[in-house]
Amino acid sequence: MIQTLFGSLQEEQKPSFLDRMKQAVTRTRENLADRIEEVVSFGKEIDRGTLDDLEATLIAADLGTTTTQEVLAKLREKADRKQIGNVEELKRLLKEEILAILSRANTRPVQRVDGTPEVILVVGVNGTGKTTTIGKLSQVFRSQGKNVLLCAADTFRAAAIEQLEIWGERTSTEVIKTKPGGDPSAVLFDALQAATARHTDYVIVDTAGRLHTKASLMEELAKMRRTAQRIIAGAPHETLLVMDATTGQNGLQQARLFTESAGVSGIVLTKLDGTAKGGVVVAISRELGLPVRFVGVGEKAGDLLPFDPKEFVDSLFE
Repeated sequence: MIQTLFGSLQEEQKPSFLDRMKQAVTRTRENLADRIEEVVSFGKEIDRGTLDDLEATLIAADLGTTTTQEVLAKLREKADRKQIGNVEELKRLLKEEILAILSRANTRPVQRVDGTPEVILVVGVNGTGKTTTIGKLSQVFRSQGKNVLLCAADTFRAAAIEQLEIWGERTSTEVIKTKPGGDPSAVLFDALQAATARHTDYVIVDTAGRLHTKASLMEELAKMRRTAQRIIAGAPHETLLVMDATTGQNGLQQARLFTESAGVSGIVLTKLDGTAKGGVVVAISRELGLPVRFVGVGEKAGDLLPFDPKEFVDSLFE
């Protein structure tokens, strides 16, 4: 169901979707384009030396060392055969290589759900925009005529419950909660029981993000997953990791810890509009092997876009 929703949302936004993505990656695009033009000056032959100069540009855009080396290895082969005639050809080949990396990760299918509430567990470190993302997700689903229930299972941080309630009010979505310090699995149990009884389409679950107590956090997440599975077969159907694009490569290590322990199935990348290092999208796909499901491009409820690899790559170079 969630995959169909992504597709229909993109169709509805088609006239403005590419423009919104272009606006979000303006700083990254300017950084890439300006530097490529500097590296490949007019009339200069594009050879291995040119591509060595390009390496720093790609790393500065936060593609990461591993991804950058993979991309440049392919381009060096073409340069050796004199197959890169000018800067436009170089950009076209760069687009192809980056799109290939993103497409490999983004072919991972979303689990299909029929006849029961779809449970989406949202995880991530405090400060990445996790609770705000949940509010925006609710807006996305409700705009498609779906019923949504929010579960305030980040009971460790009292402000998280209050913040989710504010988003519930903004999006006219009910929030199931307990008192601060309560058992997250207990409030999840209540939310799933209510969703099942009401035939709700989606349950979006906020979880704690205190990574400095990794062991207890991961045990808590495991308990929540077991609770969900007891009530709804196959739940949680999607576990989304919220990452802050502005943290770049530093955020990748945090992401690895979650993907190892929390069964992450997809990424939501927030604050893409606030960084010149939007290439981290490529590094995430390459190094984590996970699809980017959504990107955050602003503070408003409607500023969460379903991720499309081709349109993202086009936005970086056009």
